[in-house]
Amino acid sequence: MIRRLGVFAVSFWLSGAALFAFQAGTPNPSDTTGFEPVTSLPPGQQIPAAPYLLWAYGLIWIGVFFYAWSIWKRLGKVEQEMRALEKRRK
Repeated sequence: MIRRLGVFAVSFWLSGAALFAFQAGTPNPSDTTGFEPVTSLPPGQQIPAAPYLLWAYGLIWIGVFFYAWSIWKRLGKVEQEMRALEKRRK
């Protein structure tokens, strides 16, 4: 188990080092072929981000609540089984 964790840690570190080594250099400010931010878009090409963001957060929170509810239900079953075993033991 410890060996697997060590191998994982080393491989994770090496992949991070490789990504850092192959990272592109700083762009030249006089280069006009690179990325240039768009300051104004026509109304037909603008996408409102707020509804998508709210839906995404809503879905994530629904998932969190469902997960917590499922754990709560399973813990209730385990407690019932433990009480039944305690009664049987006496």
